[in-house]
Amino acid sequence: MTKANQQYAENLQLELRRGVIVLAVLSQLRQTHYGYSLRQALVDKGFDVNEGTLYPLLRRLESQGLLNSEWDLEEGGRPRRYYTLSEAGQAILTDLKAEWKYLGVVMDGLLVDDK
Repeated sequence: MTKANQQYAENLQLELRRGVIVLAVLSQLRQTHYGYSLRQALVDKGFDVNEGTLYPLLRRLESQGLLNSEWDLEEGGRPRRYYTLSEAGQAILTDLKAEWKYLGVVMDGLLVDDK
C-alpha cells in the first residue's frame, strides 16, 4: 500500500469512528461519569477517544438536552462535572442501538466473502 493510500485508509477509519462516537458515549452514560472516568471507560472497552474530542461532545450533547450534568465540588479536590443521560438521551440511545443492530446485520450481509 502506498503512503497516500495508507493515509486515505486512516482518514476513512477516523471518519467511521466519528460516526459512532455519540453512540459510544451515550452507551457509557447510563452510569454517571465525569469526563476522565468516561474516557477511561471507553478506552477500557477498546474505544480510544482524545479529550479534545470528548469534552466538546459532552457540552454539545448537554446543550441538545441528551445529558444532565452537575458539579461536584469536593472539599480539597478539583471540581468535577458529572454527566448522565437525560430522559431524551435514553430515548435517543434506544433508537441508536436499534439502528446499530440493524446496520450490523445489513453490513454483515454486504461484507460476506464470495467464496
